[in-house]
Amino acid sequence: MTNGRLAVQVRFLALLTLLCISAMLSLAYAAPKAQMLKPFTSLSDASKQCVACHKEQNPALYQQWGRSKHFGANIGCYECHSADPNDADAIKHEGFDIAVIVSPKDCGQCHNKEVAEFAASHHAKAGQIIGSLDNFLAEVVEGHLSFNGQSPAAVSGCWQCHGAEVKVLKNGDLDPTTWPNTGIGRINPDGSVGACSACHQRHEFSMVQARRPEACGKCHLGPDHPQKEIYEESKHGINFYANVDRMNLDSSKWIVGEDYDAAPTCATCHMSATRELPLTHDVGARISWTLRPAISEKIDAKALAQGKKVKSWEDRRADMKKVCSACHTSPWVENFYQQFDHLVVLYNDKFARPGKAMMDMLAKHEMLTKQQFDEEIEWTWFYLWHHEGRRARHGAAMMAPDYVQWHGMYEIAERFYIEMVPQYIEVVEHAEHAGKSEQAKEARALLDEILSRPEHAWFSGKEPDSVKQKRLEAQKAFKQRYLSESK
Repeated sequence: MTNGRLAVQVRFLALLTLLCISAMLSLAYAAPKAQMLKPFTSLSDASKQCVACHKEQNPALYQQWGRSKHFGANIGCYECHSADPNDADAIKHEGFDIAVIVSPKDCGQCHNKEVAEFAASHHAKAGQIIGSLDNFLAEVVEGHLSFNGQSPAAVSGCWQCHGAEVKVLKNGDLDPTTWPNTGIGRINPDGSVGACSACHQRHEFSMVQARRPEACGKCHLGPDHPQKEIYEESKHGINFYANVDRMNLDSSKWIVGEDYDAAPTCATCHMSATRELPLTHDVGARISWTLRPAISEKIDAKALAQGKKVKSWEDRRADMKKVCSACHTSPWVENFYQQFDHLVVLYNDKFARPGKAMMDMLAKHEMLTKQQFDEEIEWTWFYLWHHEGRRARHGAAMMAPDYVQWHGMYEIAERFYIEMVPQYIEVVEHAEHAGKSEQAKEARALLDEILSRPEHAWFSGKEPDSVKQKRLEAQKAFKQRYLSESK
């Protein structure tokens, strides 16, 4: 019996040793933890003076700071707002040189990794929109340069998401057309780009707040990029709001599949750590298609073709699949991406490329003026790709069927066939009457070629009779079923 007990004890110890080794290995290979910053032992004298006043003058800011991790680390007002006297936006305040704006350069004193990742992201370039069609609409078509030489529509609209170039007036004040502004691509007086407070709201900088979908919803919503609404329609969004109490949003590492499993948020897929990936502040690092322009392309395809060293779309997609695999099987993920890819290709080939070719043809032969948005077809084309086209593509990317169909492809098709094609013919006819016979002939030939393609055969009347008959039979069966059910 003694030998038997000894054998059991040996086996138990061996098993315990294996479990310990396994646990140590899992810790060694786990995703990197959040950056641990060494706190100050006490609040600085400068910050103590700031707090003494602002506690009375701005009690809400004081309370927010008091709930923050900065408070726990003795990082106060002065540590973030101190400035060099030579800084463009430096002011004298109660004997101190400070700057109202806390820029990524300031945050980078402690959060250097996060700032470097953000600087490499598309978000960091969001403020460079002066020459865009969107900004032209806000400055000229919708607006007027009546507010210190700027359009109020751009100041309170576009720039609050994209970011403004913050300017300092001659008297040292911040130009009210550019401040306040928490646009994600803000161009700061110190030369840095971005606004950490676009996502991490002052002065609490709560992880919980930044991880919720509402953090992204300030900008990613509306008729042309409704990612917030799309998320809410998707199974992911439905699960999040139903199970938010199980999301463990205040976890320090917050690894999907370990710390929570109810649903992903925007941060989960685009930024947060997984069992295999570290946290990143480059929100585009896992995106494989660009769904913003008129015609979608694989991310960085052009850069790679030019020999530039950038992360390929295949590698980006592989990273996103690692996020998906925390909750889904490989076949599920692969099939989803096939569905997504085919929708984007359908949009590109059936509507976007033909539409762009038609607009390019009109521009080539100067059948339109050089001014944007002064002719109906320019509005029609803009709606097609900038609004409906984006909605359909983002709907497919984030699994929101209503945005793919009724807010997307349905409206794209109506816009193309019922508005754009007739408007194109009208413009060509006007050019022909103005003496551009050869140019009109070339423009008509392009439209004929487009509409002769199989995907447009229903519209041109060239669809095979067998296909028509099959659809008619299906429609008849559908009507009969509904008639029988109504009796």
